[in-house]
Amino acid sequence: RKNTKRVPSFRKLLRTSQIKLDNKLKNKQYKQKSAAKKYRKEQKKLREAVRDAISRKPFPLEECKKKQVDKKWEEKEEEDALPLDMMDEDDLKLMEDLAQKASFLTRDLSSNEPVHIKKRKHESVIEKYEKVPRRLQTEPEKELIHLLPIKDKSGIIPQAVEKPVLNVAHDEEEDTEDVEGAEDFNEEPLPVLTPEEMAAQRRQKLQERKMHIAALASAILSEPDSNIKKLKELRAMLMEQDPNVAVIVRKLVMVSLMEIFKDIAPSYKIRPLTEAEKATKVKKETQKLREFEEGLVSQYKFYLENLEQTIKDWKQRKLKKSNVISLKAYKGLAEVAVKCLCELLVALPHFNFHNNIIVLIVPLMNDPSKMISELCVEAVKKLFKQDKLGYASLGVVKVISGLVRGRNYDVRPEVLKVFLHLRIKEVELQKDSEDIAPKKKFMTYKEKRKNLSRMQRKWKKAEEKLERELLEAEASESKQKKLKLHTETLNIVFVTYFRILKKAQKSPLLPAVLEGLAKFAHLINVEFFDDLLIVLHSLIASGVSDVLNIDPMKFYTHLYKTLFSLHAGGTNEDIGIVLQCLDVMFAKRRKQVSQQRALAFLKRLSILALHVLPNSSVGILATNRIFMQTFPRMDLLLDNESQGSGIYLPELDEPEHCNAQNTALWELHLLQRHYHPTVQKFASHLIAGAPTEGSGALPLDLSQR
Repeated sequence: RKNTKRVPSFRKLLRTSQIKLDNKLKNKQYKQKSAAKKYRKEQKKLREAVRDAISRKPFPLEECKKKQVDKKWEEKEEEDALPLDMMDEDDLKLMEDLAQKASFLTRDLSSNEPVHIKKRKHESVIEKYEKVPRRLQTEPEKELIHLLPIKDKSGIIPQAVEKPVLNVAHDEEEDTEDVEGAEDFNEEPLPVLTPEEMAAQRRQKLQERKMHIAALASAILSEPDSNIKKLKELRAMLMEQDPNVAVIVRKLVMVSLMEIFKDIAPSYKIRPLTEAEKATKVKKETQKLREFEEGLVSQYKFYLENLEQTIKDWKQRKLKKSNVISLKAYKGLAEVAVKCLCELLVALPHFNFHNNIIVLIVPLMNDPSKMISELCVEAVKKLFKQDKLGYASLGVVKVISGLVRGRNYDVRPEVLKVFLHLRIKEVELQKDSEDIAPKKKFMTYKEKRKNLSRMQRKWKKAEEKLERELLEAEASESKQKKLKLHTETLNIVFVTYFRILKKAQKSPLLPAVLEGLAKFAHLINVEFFDDLLIVLHSLIASGVSDVLNIDPMKFYTHLYKTLFSLHAGGTNEDIGIVLQCLDVMFAKRRKQVSQQRALAFLKRLSILALHVLPNSSVGILATNRIFMQTFPRMDLLLDNESQGSGIYLPELDEPEHCNAQNTALWELHLLQRHYHPTVQKFASHLIAGAPTEGSGALPLDLSQR
């Protein structure tokens, strides 16, 4: 009959065994207390009996007289008794028959009680105490630990040792002094170790644990199939109880198990066997492989559960009952556990429980601890960059979308910025399909001619043709699968972006959303553009700047108007975003930008360079250099003579109608006298017309930056 008893999990076994040990210790202490209490009760009864005997009243005179009369009557009866030789044979035989009955000899004839009564009802305290068997050993019985027996010629000899028990202090006042004296006499004082001796003892213990970890890891890596059960022994060291080395040992075991699983995990996902497969008889090698895979998946699952529990205990500020590790040390353990999970997330995206790891890692991207948050963000970025097909990326994007929505868009911007590292580009589709397509090396013509006969070459040619067709079909199928996964992933990304644009316009996630839209703008469905433009127009009306790949005039007007809101104070840091916008809106779309618009932005940027810090001034002047080299006739602003009708209107917020061609860049002369040497060099370079060669050209180290 098949045993259907469910095997308990490793964590349950550990928890149950700890409870059993605690209960066993409590029961032992309770037995010791009960034995001591019973002994004290017996001593108390004895003292009461002695006191009763001393204070007992004398018998009344009548009873004494009665006893004396009875005694005389008995003596008289003894004198009147006939000797045996004078009795008849019949009478003597009758007496012998009566003597065979114990009740006849032991019965008190003066009593009216039945013959078969068990004991007298009125029994004195002293007689009761005297009937109690003497116990020379007052200490509780010691528990024995049974060892393996020894077998010799005579037979099997059982072996056992006494298990040490704890001394129990007596509570009663009358026995306190005696017990304390006995304890002081029996207990030996523990040796006091110096700090140097304690450090040496700790180093020795730690070295022993390290050697044990190394031995187990080496055995597993050398023969994983045979030593898969040693994973359980190594994982048990995650519950190290010695407070002196517990933290370091647990960290070492976590990292060791992580490296072992990365090394021995196969390159495929292990599925559970069906009932029919279990019932089928297989070869020894197949059965051994099945046992290895089953043990590997089981231990890997338990290991991930241990890492998860370590992180949860730290997050909940929860200590174990044993208090082996402090709360401060738990933070270090949790950080190591997160590092192990991040390594497994990147290294084993194809293996079992990868989705479980994603569910653990993604919420930690929003963790208050900056270190843990950065670890998880970097791990997700690596996963996106190396994921060629898109299965793992799709799983992460789904969990991030759910996290952002579940937290009501209150997450770190870094959580959304990881979308920028998704490997979804039309340019890379062909390259990726070639990378994931299986590669087959075919024989060259020389190799065929040298090694094969004519008939063999003919068959080989037909075989290679068929294999090429199969490989092309597989590559086409993989490409279609990849496109389908990328489409689903982008849909989830855009849904997340649009939700934030509509429902959380004041959220700090908005810059990350706009940056993502700029990156994936060429992949957005045309049907969504109308709704997207309406939302972006409403954002502009509320005063929020953005980065876009679209060319409506109002976006240029808004950016032109926003430039004068920047200064050397807190907004100096926003210059970088402005320069990125200018690069997208002018350098990358130079054929769609008019000369009037370019002249207006060049003049306003030169004015802005006087009001910001030197680092921003250098960036603005470098952008002006690009303007002068990209757009024709920018040197108009280096001439004092006006061109055309009208005068320059610097306060007008319409770049097309401010008559920028009728002004000059007189700001460059002020910047030539700037205290910062790099600003001076750039100003002189622009006054000379931004030449690429000659005396007015920039030094090589500045022109290449």
